[in-house]
Amino acid sequence: MKEKILAAYQSRFDGIPLLVRAPGRINLIGEHTDYNQGWVLPGAIDKCLWFALGPSETNCRLAALDVQEETTFSLGDLHPAGTNWAAYVEAVVQELGGRGYAVNPFQGVFGGDIPLGSGLSSSAALCCGLISGIARLSGFTLDRPEVALVAQAAEHRIGLNCGLMDQYAVLYGRKAQLILLDCKSLDVQYFPLETGDYSLVLLNSCIKHELAAGSGYNERRQSCEAVAAHIRQQHPEVESLRDVTADLLEAARPALDPDDFRRAAYVLAENDRVHRTVAALQRNDLETVGSLLFDAHAGMRHEYEVTIPEIDLLVDLARAQSGVLGARMMGGGFGGCTINLVKTAKKNTILENIIEGYRTQTDIQPEVIDVRVSEGLQVLEA
Repeated sequence: MKEKILAAYQSRFDGIPLLVRAPGRINLIGEHTDYNQGWVLPGAIDKCLWFALGPSETNCRLAALDVQEETTFSLGDLHPAGTNWAAYVEAVVQELGGRGYAVNPFQGVFGGDIPLGSGLSSSAALCCGLISGIARLSGFTLDRPEVALVAQAAEHRIGLNCGLMDQYAVLYGRKAQLILLDCKSLDVQYFPLETGDYSLVLLNSCIKHELAAGSGYNERRQSCEAVAAHIRQQHPEVESLRDVTADLLEAARPALDPDDFRRAAYVLAENDRVHRTVAALQRNDLETVGSLLFDAHAGMRHEYEVTIPEIDLLVDLARAQSGVLGARMMGGGFGGCTINLVKTAKKNTILENIIEGYRTQTDIQPEVIDVRVSEGLQVLEA
């Protein structure tokens, strides 16, 4: 892919470009906890976007090789609209300018092997990769936390009020290690991912999610913030659901909207599952890890209500297979992938059974995505 992107740049533009590799990410457990200042357990993966970028004399011009589209715009006339990739590009440039960074005109191409709309954070890879490349070309420096904040703000401009998990996974990834991210302090700890006789496999439902397009993601965040705000009236130390105990939540229950209460209860339980998963990994207890994955999916299905029938079917089919320790929906919801912990020796048979069952009931061919936990974002010379 690197060579393909480089060749595409050289066929369109003069000069030697800057190269940026921005990976996608998995999240073993901890969904919808990041914007509640909780904990998450992601890792960068070997699926990535490659950018080839160089200076331009006038307007900015960027080509998306995977979809054979281009966008051209002036730095003085930015109007990010919609939720397509070009809107993210303009939102990134607009956010950098709004923070006082002098962005120079640029040109380039990008593409990769992160399946779009699959819950592997292609948008975070796009934003973080582009920000890092623009900064190098324009002659200013951003540290990784600032890149993450700019990328998050760009997504907010598009309409997705996301947390910082995806950006930190893209930027801080390490080979064969998961990141325990405290989304309040933004402290990062690394834990080796050792799955022994088991493998992590993703199954793409091939139902694309567009979280910025009114899927209900932002509504879930509003529920959580409403609960925290109510409890804060009596307990000013509460900044977010991170600071709410089960007892505090139960005491507030009569005054809360039932949907808001149920969603907040899920977040508290999911934070606990993150810590229990880390402890299980440290003692190499994969059976407990798998059980927690199933529990997490049940919470997203029945309490947070962000799954869809096709995703639930993939998890149910996985649960029925001998050799599957755990499975759950991964990502913000409303489509995308499941993450599955499967016996490596039985992997082919397990996947064949799940695929056949899914295809029979939905008429959709799911996509198997083998991933390895990999290095985070890199800025390279061609």
